[in-house]
Amino acid sequence: MSDELTKKIIGAAIEVHRVLGPGLLESIYEEALCHELKLREINYQRQVGCDLHYKGVIIKGQKLDLLIENSVVVEIKSLSKTPDVALAQTLSYLKATNLKRGLIINFGEKTLIEGVKRVSL
Repeated sequence: MSDELTKKIIGAAIEVHRVLGPGLLESIYEEALCHELKLREINYQRQVGCDLHYKGVIIKGQKLDLLIENSVVVEIKSLSKTPDVALAQTLSYLKATNLKRGLIINFGEKTLIEGVKRVSL
């Protein structure tokens, strides 16, 4: 899943991590990444509701951290190691939104490249 949009998103995240470093709250990185995306003229939505369908019932309550250009789900973490559940969570978001591409970005890693995982259906 190597494409121009995900490369641009990762580039923006690398810049945020370069300036801020690890160790801050997820909400700080989300705010900074949104600012960086805006500077790079990349469209995004924050905290997008993601309804799940279960046996004919709509279940509300989940939110995507970021939805980029209506095509890439971004899950933001700020932990020393990306938890395994982040992959399952991102895959669930992709299924619920019928999207194919996602990124898990863990700003808690020493170098951001270790904290980026591409996810696709």
